[in-house]
Amino acid sequence: MTNAGSEPSIETREDTTDTSVQSSTVAEETMAQQGSVTFAGELIKKGFGFLVVAVITRLVSPGVYGLFVLATAVLHLTQVFASAGLHRAIDYFVPQYLDRGEPGKARGVTVQVFALLLATSTATGIAVYLSADALAGLFDEPGLAAALRLLAVALPMLAVFNGLMASYGGIKRLKYRVYVRDLTRPTVRLVATLGLLLAGFGLLGVVGGYVIGLVVGISLGVVLLLRQDALRGGTVSFTPTGDVLRYGVPLALAGVIYVVMGQVDYFVVGYFLASDDVGIYRIGYMLAANLLVFFSSLAPVFKPLIAEARHDRAAVSERYRTATRWALGLSLPFAAILVLGAETYLALVFTPQYTAASGVVVALVAGYLVSVTAGGPDGALLQGLGHSRLVFVNTGLLLVANVAFSVALVPRYGILGAGVGTALALTLSGVAALAEVYYFRGIHPFTVDLGRVVLAWLPAVAAGWAVVAVVETAAVVAVVLPVVVLATYVLAGQTLDVLTPRDLEVAEAVMPASVVDRLRGQVEPATDD
Repeated sequence: MTNAGSEPSIETREDTTDTSVQSSTVAEETMAQQGSVTFAGELIKKGFGFLVVAVITRLVSPGVYGLFVLATAVLHLTQVFASAGLHRAIDYFVPQYLDRGEPGKARGVTVQVFALLLATSTATGIAVYLSADALAGLFDEPGLAAALRLLAVALPMLAVFNGLMASYGGIKRLKYRVYVRDLTRPTVRLVATLGLLLAGFGLLGVVGGYVIGLVVGISLGVVLLLRQDALRGGTVSFTPTGDVLRYGVPLALAGVIYVVMGQVDYFVVGYFLASDDVGIYRIGYMLAANLLVFFSSLAPVFKPLIAEARHDRAAVSERYRTATRWALGLSLPFAAILVLGAETYLALVFTPQYTAASGVVVALVAGYLVSVTAGGPDGALLQGLGHSRLVFVNTGLLLVANVAFSVALVPRYGILGAGVGTALALTLSGVAALAEVYYFRGIHPFTVDLGRVVLAWLPAVAAGWAVVAVVETAAVVAVVLPVVVLATYVLAGQTLDVLTPRDLEVAEAVMPASVVDRLRGQVEPATDD
C-alpha cells in the first residue's frame, strides 16, 4: 500500500505470520492497563486544574485572568518552536527498538532528542525574553512583559518536561507520567499560586505558580527516568539525525499549526472583543476539554502500540477499533452531562458571570467527538503509522478552517462564534484523517459493536434532558444529572450487549475479579464477533 510521501527509514522486521488472538489480547491488556493508569492521572490533573482556575477566578478579575491566558498562549506557540516536535520522536523510535531488543539504540535516540531539545528551546527562550516588550505592545498590555520574561526562562524546562512525558510513553511506564504531570506538578502549582496570590502578586503570582510547578515536576521526572532498567544494556548507538528530523520536524510544523489553532480563538476574541471575553471563553474551552480525558488516557500507549505493529495491518486495525470503541464508549455519557449541565457547572464551579460560555461548551463537545473518533485517540494513529506529513497537512487544514470560521463568526456571535468555528474546523479535519487512514491502510473504526455504544447513549441523553427540564435547583441538577445519565447508559448498555467477551478478558487484567464476574454474567458468548 502506498504511503504518503517519504517517511523516515528505520530497520524493521515484518511479521511473516498472522497476528494471533493471544498477541492481540496482550496488546489490548497493555492498552487497558496503561490507559487506566493515565486515566486516573488525567482525572487528578483535571481536578487540580479546576481548583487552580477556581482559585484564580475568585482572587483576580476576568481581565487579569484573560491576560494570563494571552501570556500562556504566546508560551504555547513559542514552545512548539522550542521543542521542534523532536520529543515526539522518542515514543515513535524507542518502542520499535525495545521491541527488537536494542536498548542501546533506544537509549541513544533518547539522549539525542534531549540534547536537541535543550539547544532549540534555549535559543527560542532567549528570543522571547528579548522581545517581551514588543509582544506586550502588540496586545497593548504593558503588564504582559514581565510575565512573558518569566515564561521565556521556563521554555527550556517545558521542552525537557515534554521529552520526559514522551520517554515514559516510549517505555510504557505511564505511571511515572501520572506521578510527575498529574500529581506533583499540579499540586505544587496550586499551593504556589494560592500563596503568591494571597501575597498580592496578581498576574505575576499566577505565572509564578505555573513556573514553580514546572520546576518541581521536572526534578522528580528526571530522577524517575534515570532509574529505568528498560533503557539499560547494550552499546549506545545513535539514530541518524536525519531520520529523527524527518519524523519530528513535520510534527513540529503540525504542532505550530495546531497550537496556533488552539490559541487563535483567544487572539480573535481578544481582537474583536474585550479581555473579559477572553477569560470567559477560556473557561468554557477548559470545561469542554474535559471530554478528552478518555482519549488522552489511551493516546500515550496507543501510539507506541501502533508503531511497533505498523507493518501488521490486522493488528493495527484491531487496536484502532478497540481504542476508538473504548474511548468513545466512556466519553459519550460525559458528553451528555457536559452539554446538558454546562450552565449549571459553570455557575457553581466558577461564578455566574461565566455561564455566558455555556454555548461554547456545547459546540466544542460536538467537535471533539467527531474529530477524535475519526482520527484515533489524540490523533495518534497517523503518528504511530509514521505518516507525520499527513499530520502536518491535516493540522494545516484545521488552522485555515478555524481562522476562517472564527473571523467570520466572532464579530456576529461573540464567543459562541469562536466555539462553533473551532467545532466546524475539528469536524473537517477529523473527516480528512478518517479518509486518509482508509485510503492508505484500508482500515476504519466503524463496527457493529461501536454502533451499539452509540445506541446505548441515546436514552441516556433523553433521561438527562428530562432532569434539566424538570429540576429547577442548580445544586440538585449538578448532583442528579450525572447519576441519571450514567445509570441509564449502563442499563441501556446491558440491554444492547455493549460489553464483549474480549472486553472481559482485558478487564481481568485491570479490575478486581468480583467486578469482572458480575460483568461476565451480563455478557452472552454469542456476542463475540
